[in-house]
Amino acid sequence: MANPEMMQKIKTGEGFIAALDQSGGSTPKALKGFGIGEDAYSNEDEMFALIHQMRQRIITAPSFGNGKVLGAILFEMTMDGDADGKPVPTLLWERGVVPFLKVDKGLEDDADGVQVMKPMPELDALCKRAVGKGIFGTKMRSVINMASPTGIAANVTQQFKVANQIIDHGLMPIVEPEVSLKSPERAEADAILQQELTKALDALPDDRQVMLKLSIPVQPGLYDSIVAHPRVARVVALSGGYSQDDACTELAKNHGMIASFSRALLQDLRHDMDDATFDGTLSAAIDKIHQASTAKV
Repeated sequence: MANPEMMQKIKTGEGFIAALDQSGGSTPKALKGFGIGEDAYSNEDEMFALIHQMRQRIITAPSFGNGKVLGAILFEMTMDGDADGKPVPTLLWERGVVPFLKVDKGLEDDADGVQVMKPMPELDALCKRAVGKGIFGTKMRSVINMASPTGIAANVTQQFKVANQIIDHGLMPIVEPEVSLKSPERAEADAILQQELTKALDALPDDRQVMLKLSIPVQPGLYDSIVAHPRVARVVALSGGYSQDDACTELAKNHGMIASFSRALLQDLRHDMDDATFDGTLSAAIDKIHQASTAKV
């Protein structure tokens, strides 16, 4: 079963979750934002080594362990790696940060207004490995592009089917059906998603809970009933392409939602900063995102 101390921190802690799970498709953009161009690596192994160095520097920075970061979502390679001579999940928990693992393998092409997750035939083996490494939970992303009732229903059904498989391993799943900020039907898609999530949560057995990672809704407070649902351990928000300022402004309008930002957390960090400047920049971002997660308007 999930670590009870970690569970308590995730359910009740005042802070946010850092998303450090950039995968193959998003890694070049993340490295470019960090000031490392594609000419700095010649193959995928070198690319992933550079992103691992970036993540190492973030999670070992003094400000990352200041109590405001409740958890961190890791890419599989980062889970398997070391930082400061220790396995990354071990180091994170020593710093008071609950480790999660990204488990999805990317998206299928758009169909019926959504992109569901690709098959995950090795999920059981990955979950077993994650448990052995001290991982608390998982995260899996799918995308909603249009306000299609049938598409959104299929998206949510897939997410909860996989979530139940993950719960069977004693892990806490973060269900992430992301409504694209580029959707011309965002508000309508939000509303349909709220209804489908409610149905799926109502259908969960009493002894099961999930976390949800959702796009910040167009209508503030739309997910209040989801936040309060007894089958929900926590609702976190993705930044989804918003700048740090915009993401924090929108998040602060939604009571009960805390951040799980990636780009909006890392946007001002650069690899050539000295350690003091790097940590100061990270600390300022952490403070701003923490404020938006805990002080609502």
